[in-house]
Amino acid sequence: MSNFRVLILILLLGMFSLMGCSQHLPSETSEAKEILEVTVSILPQKYFVERIGGDTVNVNVMVKPGANPATYEPKPEQLRALSNTQAYLTIGVPFEKAWLPRIASVNSKMIFVDTTESIPLQPIANHHHHHGEEEQHHEEEENLDPHIWLSPKLVKIQAQIIKDALVELEPENKTEYQANLESFLADIDQLDAEIRKRLQGIKNHKFMVFHPSWGYFARDYGLEMIAIEIGGTEPSASELAKLISEAKEENIKIIFAQPEFNTESAETIAKEIGGEVLLISPLAPDWLNNLRQVAKKFSEVLKSQSNVLQVKDDLLGAIPDLFSYPSSDKVHYG
Repeated sequence: MSNFRVLILILLLGMFSLMGCSQHLPSETSEAKEILEVTVSILPQKYFVERIGGDTVNVNVMVKPGANPATYEPKPEQLRALSNTQAYLTIGVPFEKAWLPRIASVNSKMIFVDTTESIPLQPIANHHHHHGEEEQHHEEEENLDPHIWLSPKLVKIQAQIIKDALVELEPENKTEYQANLESFLADIDQLDAEIRKRLQGIKNHKFMVFHPSWGYFARDYGLEMIAIEIGGTEPSASELAKLISEAKEENIKIIFAQPEFNTESAETIAKEIGGEVLLISPLAPDWLNNLRQVAKKFSEVLKSQSNVLQVKDDLLGAIPDLFSYPSSDKVHYG
């Protein structure tokens, strides 16, 4: 047999051997985990779902970075992409109310999970807008604060709801989801303790913001939020004057604003009080680290305000001493 024929025979035997082995190799697709397609409204939710779902989920976010969830309008390609989504996790931001019916019509198999379930919502802070009692009560019912993701203790409730939803979709991953949830809850507890420690001992609890995103955060940590814009309505000239007066009285030099909103009113107040505008975002993708950094900024600003107010109080307290005399001293005229 020629060398050429021997070579051909060896090659054929090798091919048959490989074909036989391949029939016994496990399929990659059969071993790979099924990836859940989940859609959320805002970036912090993506963080929550990924902390619990790990590598078993692919999370799509509707409101893109820099966009305003109050006025956002999904693009046609975003709506088309929802055809593959298995679950949509809502959080109560304003654009959902207008768009959820249309979103639901895109994919009849998609389930909706309300992550605000069992969370008592509070009215948006109404600091400078003054109305009659009946009108104010109606506004409070209409304008409930959706910013529940900025309260660590409320995020713990949301995390449990997310875990339950993922377990319903993929029961075989229940143990993994539970372990991830417990790890996430531990991180939230640690964050909460850090924030409380950082903000303790601050005497001046008032901070001024353009958009009232931080109401739940303020409630959790004993702060008072003064909002410039409420419900999409900017202050009138008289309300703006009152805000400027209050800022001066409280020695507020920093106006907190967020990059998703026009900051013109905030800049006007900052100019009048000789202060500045500091940007903080409630929609940053790294939720845990963002809240840690925001708490640090609040702490630094509020401590600075408190120190100046303490100096003012000390000076005012010393004024009567300048005009006091010992009881034995008498002043005689003429």
